[in-house]
Amino acid sequence: MSLAEEERTSDPEFLAAFRLALTSGIGPAKIQALRAYFGSLAAALEAPSDQLRSVSGIGPKMAQTILKSRELDIERELDHCRDFGITILTAEDEAFPQLLREIVDPPTLLFVRGEILPCDELSVAIVGTRHATHYGTRQAERFGFELAKAGFTIVSGLARGIDAAAHRGALKAKGRTIAFLGGGVSKIYPPEHLDLADEVAASGAVVSEAAPLVSPIAGAFPQRNRLITGMSLGVIIIEAAQRSGALISARMAMEQNREVFALPGQIDNPVARGVNSLIKDGAALVQSVDDVIEQLGPLRKPLALSAEQTVLKPAELNLNEQEQQVLQHIPLEPTSLDALVANAKLPVHRVLATLSILEMKHLIRRPSGTTVQRIA
Repeated sequence: MSLAEEERTSDPEFLAAFRLALTSGIGPAKIQALRAYFGSLAAALEAPSDQLRSVSGIGPKMAQTILKSRELDIERELDHCRDFGITILTAEDEAFPQLLREIVDPPTLLFVRGEILPCDELSVAIVGTRHATHYGTRQAERFGFELAKAGFTIVSGLARGIDAAAHRGALKAKGRTIAFLGGGVSKIYPPEHLDLADEVAASGAVVSEAAPLVSPIAGAFPQRNRLITGMSLGVIIIEAAQRSGALISARMAMEQNREVFALPGQIDNPVARGVNSLIKDGAALVQSVDDVIEQLGPLRKPLALSAEQTVLKPAELNLNEQEQQVLQHIPLEPTSLDALVANAKLPVHRVLATLSILEMKHLIRRPSGTTVQRIA
């Protein structure tokens, strides 16, 4: 065991969070309520039953459940994480996704098979019905493939139908993809997606806020959906009936200030009615990947994809090589055209032609006839 791991597993707050991750019925709202009332989760697990019942949302039965969590043998789960290379992230860890820190009900812990990288801040979720049509499956795979090719990480839930097709599209593009689960990362559901989960972990990550050996229960899936939408800049809904988990995801995305996109379906198709209603209610209708990229707003902070490429807006991913070359030499402060030509190492006429394209795409502005600056 490494020194850092030894320090973590002797930290009372981490151990309390781990015990609660193993406890059924303790969701993010209750964890936040416990922390707010007692000041820490470690203090909450030391509290007597009557004090626990004073917390909003904690009744006698839940208080007893929390008390029993003190007796859980967590060594088996910790050993399992070590043996199977499962990383445990807390909000203090650098690898913990910044977008998930900012949602109303952030996860306390994340259990990760694979790796979450800084480039995953450029994520788009693709979700929809488990009972997908051939059309829906084909479109989910197409959007997963093309967005991954453009540089986005594809986020979904590893479910049958649309989710699985979106992951497979990203994998076919040799891109990154992340699956959020309703149960633990060692309890893959549905079981026929075991191989797909392995592929996703190798090309991104399989993630859950439940401990690895916790079996999925029905109530955990809507809770899981907030992580799918929270991790993403925008969410594409492909095929969803009037009452479906995908529509819950759309509502969560709106509450989290994420873009919601909907792919229109046939009006007589039951699994398209929910999506078509979303469009009717104001969701952005999308027909191509370009529609998605153009709608996504600026990132909260610059994202360095490589030493040569820093992205401020997702739309920059759609640029060709020459447009990228010119853009990367334009700072946020006004710079002279002469300096730009010298730094870009391109003929003047090509730089000027490229500036016109970048200006039309609202990626740069010209404060004067002789200066140019990048738009944040």
